[in-house]
Amino acid sequence: MMRDPSLSVVIPVYNEAGNIPPLAEQLGRALAGWPGRVEFLFVDDGSRDGTPEELRAAESADSRVRVVRFKRNLGQTAALAAGFSLAKGDAIVTLDGDLQNDPADIPRLVRMLAEWDAVCGIRLRRQDGGWKRFSSRIANAFRNWVTGDDTVDTGCTLKAFRRECLAGLELYQGMHRFLPTLIKMRGFRVAQVPVNHRPRVHGNTKYGTWGRMVKGLADVYAVRWMKKNRINFQSELVDPAVPCPADRQSSDRLEKPSLTELLRH
Repeated sequence: MMRDPSLSVVIPVYNEAGNIPPLAEQLGRALAGWPGRVEFLFVDDGSRDGTPEELRAAESADSRVRVVRFKRNLGQTAALAAGFSLAKGDAIVTLDGDLQNDPADIPRLVRMLAEWDAVCGIRLRRQDGGWKRFSSRIANAFRNWVTGDDTVDTGCTLKAFRRECLAGLELYQGMHRFLPTLIKMRGFRVAQVPVNHRPRVHGNTKYGTWGRMVKGLADVYAVRWMKKNRINFQSELVDPAVPCPADRQSSDRLEKPSLTELLRH
């Protein structure tokens, strides 16, 4: 059972100037009493505004802040994959850098890892425009229909994972939207809980709705193919300590006395 684990919060950011100082402050406040080791790992996805300067200031002000930076914009999946590979915690939390996810929800999700392998947030009162909410619901329903999954809000970045869920997980561009499905495919248990969602105060969304929908159509069929063709041989492995039926039959033949031996007695 996971109890008071060391914790890494992975935050992908791209052109989020104005959001970094309050987010760093809110993270520090939300996890001030966490009994394990904590790090806030910001992955700068090639920002071209004042984000790098704000990240350097946050890193100087708080020893728990770590910053890594891409030379150019590679996308959210790449930023998350880099964060997963560099995170040091037993538990890993993902969080958007736009202040819409609430850091105050993090302790509750991480404590649920005592019973689950991963915990995904559900934005019940989502603070986005009507078209964005509608398109996300349609896309989410389509993803679940094609892949046979039941994730309510795969677009919610606020998630908590046991470290072993992400070990060896190879991500391709756009696959961060399918993290719950990919983890379930590997036999891990996933819970879903309501989380707070807040309106964006600074900046604009970096990923257009139409671009996500077109890319997502191809990705969803790729994930269905992966799920259908995944090789799971672990359940078929034979315990070397347990003899197979052929060996038992051979042993029985060797140990069973002959009729002549029986008549001697």
